[in-house]
Amino acid sequence: MQSSECVFLCKIHHMTNPQVDAFMSGLKKWEPELSKLRSIALECQMEEGFKWKHPCYMHQDKNIFLIHGFKEYCAILFMKGSLLQDAHGLLFQQTDHVQSGRQIRFTSVKEIEEIETTLKQYIFEAIEVEKAGIKVELKPHEAYEVVEEFQQKLDTDKELNDAFYALTPGRQRGYLLHFSTAKQAATRISRIEQVRSRILKGKGLTDCICGLSKRMPNCDGSHKFA
Repeated sequence: MQSSECVFLCKIHHMTNPQVDAFMSGLKKWEPELSKLRSIALECQMEEGFKWKHPCYMHQDKNIFLIHGFKEYCAILFMKGSLLQDAHGLLFQQTDHVQSGRQIRFTSVKEIEEIETTLKQYIFEAIEVEKAGIKVELKPHEAYEVVEEFQQKLDTDKELNDAFYALTPGRQRGYLLHFSTAKQAATRISRIEQVRSRILKGKGLTDCICGLSKRMPNCDGSHKFA
């Protein structure tokens, strides 16, 4: 694997990923908590990678969970968390629009230590879900609301209308969610205007438009390591 690639897979138990090392050393908040979660992941013999600018833990190259920090908490995010039984009621759905991922949130190392055994059980369950090939049944993008402001824009802007419906269903869904989560009309209009050029380029909401990524279409930051 070339050193310039963003994702380094560490397939040897307890082997750490150099990009995750750098990520951890640069943390200004939640470093003890995320280090603890990292330690637990490696104890569970997970493969350590760095994806979406966060530590990612895999089993046989399949993404199982991320660890990440927010303003008020840090969390482990199970990619298919909606399929877990959640016997202890620990999982959070970030918003009503999140279909697959589920978080377990923490605000201290003590909180992690108190449920460490249970957390490992959730990790092993998530691995079994992935090994079984179970898929999350995603709601089709047609079921998502096309906000009035965007519909008006589509009706009056043929170039945008054609470009939007030429996008993949997943990319369309991403935009519809992005627009619908804004509570104010002014915010929805602003969001629509901000992404118009991106849509015209055939890009999704999170696709790379910097032109420098080595792993298009997703900007993985690889140009930063060139």
